[in-house]
Amino acid sequence: MEAFYEWFRWLYDDTGINLVIFYEQYERERFVDGFLNTLYLSVICVFFSVVIGVVGAWLQGSKLKITRNIVQGYIQFFRNTPPLVQLLFFYFALGTGLERWGLMPVYDAGGWNEPMIGNFGWAVVSLSFFAGAFNVEIFRAGIEAVPTTTKEAAESLGYTRLKSYIYIVFPLAFRVCLPALNNNLVNLVKTTTLAYVIAVPEMMYTVNQIWSDNVNVPEMMTVLFFVYVALVGVLVIAMGRWERHMKIPGYGQ
Repeated sequence: MEAFYEWFRWLYDDTGINLVIFYEQYERERFVDGFLNTLYLSVICVFFSVVIGVVGAWLQGSKLKITRNIVQGYIQFFRNTPPLVQLLFFYFALGTGLERWGLMPVYDAGGWNEPMIGNFGWAVVSLSFFAGAFNVEIFRAGIEAVPTTTKEAAESLGYTRLKSYIYIVFPLAFRVCLPALNNNLVNLVKTTTLAYVIAVPEMMYTVNQIWSDNVNVPEMMTVLFFVYVALVGVLVIAMGRWERHMKIPGYGQ
């Protein structure tokens, strides 16, 4: 590996192309940490956004009008405002407001109190709710695609509404939803770059620090571009394989 790293040092000395993350250990470790933080943030947000989508789609079928109105209001709020504005609102307005009013749980950080939810936590909350609003509609569309006769058959067998949703309706709806869900999750992974604005040390934030220290903006932006292409490509391939694996012949076509 040393020869590999030294080649990039030679490339910089000979051509001025400064891919410092390959030949400087400190910068390489910093970039890897940013990449891992991006993966961590993406996985957590994907998980919670899917959970929100599943629960929200079920609540949309509630017999209580107030429940349906709350879910609809949530969807309209998060679908009709920019994710960057939402992120800043959660971190600076809601987070600061809770701290000011003494409603934010804190912990002892070694002589001073720190809020339980920091910049990473608020990024997870904001991005999960943003993607979750779209997932609710995606799952709702899938549920509506399940034949009414299937739901009636479940009821005739004694299934409650919840059990019918968990064991019969949702498994069928999920297969219909996968293409649209795949697209939304890809967008969510790309949207995690917005966490940069509240100093979450993900890949965009880390790369910005690296090019500020080494004045190599074109090189680092190129690296960032190709890393995200690879990251999203892996997600698309994985979701595509999952979609083919779960397909029921003759259903959802």
